[in-house]
This record gives sequence, structure tokens and C-alpha cells, in this order.
Amino acid sequence: MRTIPIPVDVHRLRFTCAKAPRPRLANQDTGEIKTDKHGNTIYEVILMAEDEFGRIELVRVSTTGEPAVAQGQDVLPKGMIGYVWEIAQRGQSRWGISYKAADIIDVSAGAPERV
Repeated sequence: MRTIPIPVDVHRLRFTCAKAPRPRLANQDTGEIKTDKHGNTIYEVILMAEDEFGRIELVRVSTTGEPAVAQGQDVLPKGMIGYVWEIAQRGQSRWGISYKAADIIDVSAGAPERV
């Protein structure tokens, strides 16, 4: 399956940090932490995304480097893209969308936006 990045229009959604950043694990059995091709730690943040109709979804977003956000803060994922994935497991096919952002910034209480 070919992976094509899908840009996400984050300005049509409101994001709240549901769970603070933590290093993403490459192997849960060994505790090995996932890194990018330059050796930087990849972090994952659980975000609550709300659309204009009040529908809410939890999304797990990966980013390189630890974002300076905490649980409960309104945030903005910069450069967010999605990737469709699919795996075969026990004779069944599973698929989903994984999300990656260049950065996740705090926008609560009028915090200055980083570019």
C-alpha cells in the first residue's frame, strides 16, 4: 500500500490537549523509544478535536521533539498531516489514519503563536 500524506485543515477544528506529551514507543515489550531518521525522540500527544457541529474525536498526534503543552490547554497542531495505514492480523484486515504534526503549540489564554 502506498502512503500519501493527507493535509489536515486544522483551522476548522478546535484542539484541546487531552493527555500530556510522552515519548512514543517503538517496541512496547522492550520499552524502546521511537526516533526519527536524525535520532530525535518522537513524542505523541492525545488531542481532543471538536468540529463546528460539536462532534468530538480523540486523535493521537506524533511530533518530533517534546511540545511545551499540558493537559487541558487549547493547542494548535502546525503542519498536521494524516497517513492511511493497513495491516493484516489474524486473517483480518485493520486500517486507520495516523497523524503527524511539525509542532503542537499552546494557544490558550492568548499565548503567542510560534511559526
